Amino acid sequence: MMLITGVARAKNRADHLNNYIHMEKQIYFRGVGLLPLAGLLPQMVLNANGQSKATPERPNIVFILADDLGYGDISCFGSQFVKTPNIDNLSKTGTTFTQCYAGSAISSPSRCSLLTGKNTGNTTIRDNFCKAGGIKGKKVSPDGSVSYIRRMNLLPTDTTIATVLRSAGYKTCLVNKWHLDGFNPEATPLNRGFDEFHGWLISTIFSNDPYYYPYWRFDNDKLINIEANAHDKHVMHNTDLSTEDAINFIRKNKDRPFFLYLAYDAPHEPYIIDDTSWYDGENWDMNTKHYAALITHMDAAIGRLMKELERLKLRKNTLVVFASDNGAAVQAPLKLLKCNGVFRGRKGLLYEGGIRVPLIVNQPGKIPVRTLENIIYFPDMMPTFAALTGSTKHLPQHLNGINILPLFYGKQLDTDHRLLYWEFPGVQRAARKGDWKCVTTKRGAPLELYNIKEDMEERHNLADQYPEMVKEFDKEMKAIRHPSPNWPLDGE
Repeated sequence: MMLITGVARAKNRADHLNNYIHMEKQIYFRGVGLLPLAGLLPQMVLNANGQSKATPERPNIVFILADDLGYGDISCFGSQFVKTPNIDNLSKTGTTFTQCYAGSAISSPSRCSLLTGKNTGNTTIRDNFCKAGGIKGKKVSPDGSVSYIRRMNLLPTDTTIATVLRSAGYKTCLVNKWHLDGFNPEATPLNRGFDEFHGWLISTIFSNDPYYYPYWRFDNDKLINIEANAHDKHVMHNTDLSTEDAINFIRKNKDRPFFLYLAYDAPHEPYIIDDTSWYDGENWDMNTKHYAALITHMDAAIGRLMKELERLKLRKNTLVVFASDNGAAVQAPLKLLKCNGVFRGRKGLLYEGGIRVPLIVNQPGKIPVRTLENIIYFPDMMPTFAALTGSTKHLPQHLNGINILPLFYGKQLDTDHRLLYWEFPGVQRAARKGDWKCVTTKRGAPLELYNIKEDMEERHNLADQYPEMVKEFDKEMKAIRHPSPNWPLDGE
């Protein structure tokens, strides 16, 4: 099954060349920090074939993204229930960020924000569905029920991290979950900057059916059968399939710099995994055991990936980043396992429990062991990776993220005196600046105000005490976003 023609690819290449001319106009521009820190300027080294190769100063990049993993779901972020020794080791030997925010409180807009360097007041995709625009298509829920919704897809005019890094000579690959194609079969990773793609698309619902033991999977532009799982057999778990795809990509590209975006499904519902042996002794219901097992199983897969990097002698030349796309979902054992830590809210809400996520960066011999409280978020990744790889000239101008590379490599940087902004799903708005956060999660409701430093649980609304601060937040929140007919806020 071929979805992408040679004509389509040629058209896309032309689209990318015109990308910088036809960029969607943005209200907010922050051009700070796009250049590498002095002393960290990437050095290009050539291999025997005259090709560039990764070095400690210009490393490979492996970005590992969990799906619906809560802030409190891993041991190094406080979990007393879930075993995550390999992720913990990344934290113990690297830098851990305690105040990192996802791009949104749900998958598609969060991933769009991550890959494009923009907040959800400016991204092409701001929710998993849209009221207007986009393409209407079929949505099949885990229980088999069918509904029809409109989705938006990532456009050819959207510059992605993959596009930028490929321009710097990096081989780029997405493994597993894309979620940015909507119902447009042309909006694939291969048409948005990735050289390779192994995983599933929304536009072809069968490519992820059933969720964790799939019958089909894309291998670049071909939908292939997973014969081992035919007839509802549970042989190849999607976490293992994804890990093998990632390892194969690394092996093929060990002699040149690469960017691997490994987007696991775990622990997104439905919580399906046959092996729960890690937790069989716990007095938990099966939903809880399955949820925890999905996380520990993913952790073991990350361990295999790290061992392969070591075996190939690539570990010192590889930056590994681990994060989650948003907080734990309502289907998770939120109270029993304290999935979102002490934070209020969950997936789908702009309280801390929906958008604050773990972030760990690790590169032996380069990234120091420390814990940082700097306020950062997903849009920062694009300018940071561009600075690391010497590709800042290929960045689009209108970004909301800043280069935080100094924080990766033992330096200091003030990241807290800027406005971080979210909107979702057309009703909710939130912003963080310094110790303070404004948020509203209900249609027509006024903005709430919290001092996150003193009240990280968001229990004490101080809006009535500081009305002028709320007004200033509201003003800045309106100024930073670009209105879109696809994503109108309340009253637009």
